[in-house]
Amino acid sequence: MPQGDKSAYTGKQKRKAEHIEEGYEKRGVSRREAERRAWATVNKDDGGGKKSGSGRGKKSTKSASRKGGKKSGGATRSRSKASRSAAARKGAATRRRRAAAAERESGSGRKSASGSRSRSGSSRKSSGGGRARKSSSRSRSRKSTKR
Repeated sequence: MPQGDKSAYTGKQKRKAEHIEEGYEKRGVSRREAERRAWATVNKDDGGGKKSGSGRGKKSTKSASRKGGKKSGGATRSRSKASRSAAARKGAATRRRRAAAAERESGSGRKSASGSRSRSGSSRKSSGGGRARKSSSRSRSRKSTKR
């Protein structure tokens, strides 16, 4: 069997290599390099050709395909540090703005015209605010006891 002969590979392995090769070519890798990488991936996953001899029956792994996702880092690695930082600042500003709007909304609905508290309407919102205050007062008391 000459070097590079693919007769020992199953149809499934050949299709797998073809799909991997197409993916590399879409990303701009040359045809020969894409083919080389594709067969290297199939060999790593399956341990070589499966058709004959003692190699048949070995389990396939997904190590090479798993490694690709980890290596690239997904969307975050392709973005610059400044871009990620700007997105974080924007998210923090949005959370602050929404919290302030919710506070204004709950603050205006708490007191009625007579000055007493009104229970109708936004009881959930006022109880949620109460819980937040309790937890913050607990943390303050803990800090004061540690000193």
